[in-house]
Amino acid sequence: MAWNNVLYSIYEGRLAAGLNHDRIPRHVGVILDGNRRWAAGQGGSTAQGHAAGAAKIEELLGWCDDVGVEVVTLWLLSTDNLARPASELEPLLDIISKTVTELAAIGKWRINPVGALDLLPETTALALKTAAEATVDVVGITVNVAVGYGGRREVVDAVRALLAEHALRGTSLDELAATIDATDIAGYLYTKGQPDPDLVIRTSGEQRLGGFLLWQSAHSEFYFCEAYWPDFRRVDFLRALRAYGARQRRFGS
Repeated sequence: MAWNNVLYSIYEGRLAAGLNHDRIPRHVGVILDGNRRWAAGQGGSTAQGHAAGAAKIEELLGWCDDVGVEVVTLWLLSTDNLARPASELEPLLDIISKTVTELAAIGKWRINPVGALDLLPETTALALKTAAEATVDVVGITVNVAVGYGGRREVVDAVRALLAEHALRGTSLDELAATIDATDIAGYLYTKGQPDPDLVIRTSGEQRLGGFLLWQSAHSEFYFCEAYWPDFRRVDFLRALRAYGARQRRFGS
């Protein structure tokens, strides 16, 4: 076992040393998948799986700090997940509230909730807003905490906000239809003002976006990892960065 740890450490060190630091993604999106399956494999409860996944987040942010990532988006709860039974959803919401509060207390990262907060219980929405307010002046990685998030809902909310603002200005629908473009809509997304994700990582072996950052990921590179999220290691993160650095980005061409 000790030799395995030594070999692992050597391999991890070589991966880190071999990174192309001119090709580090500015924005990394992560779909934290596999908590429930991890828990089932351990003979534990779903809540224990979510708690183990939450404990991994601080490690990930530390790894991102080490290599100079500027923005991290973490998908913790989708709009679809809000329909899960209360026996599963309520413990998960409590874990999310506790996690964002603890991340904010560390004081190293700027917490930015993204999602339809109006769909969340008041206590969860308050925890997210409080974490954001407490870290608004922090100079560090911007951590988008996607809770109650769905890509389609985000685009709908952006279009609604755009229409509402132009209605207040007195812009007619004909005038708006003649001038609106993708940049206009992007200015109303939850992540407005941020770079689009360069790299999207999904754990657990699933190879789909599931609605994550639909608009923003048009030109993203994707990396799918077999490990369940609680088992995601620094070596897995470094492999994702290595794969990203080796790709020739064509931005849709």
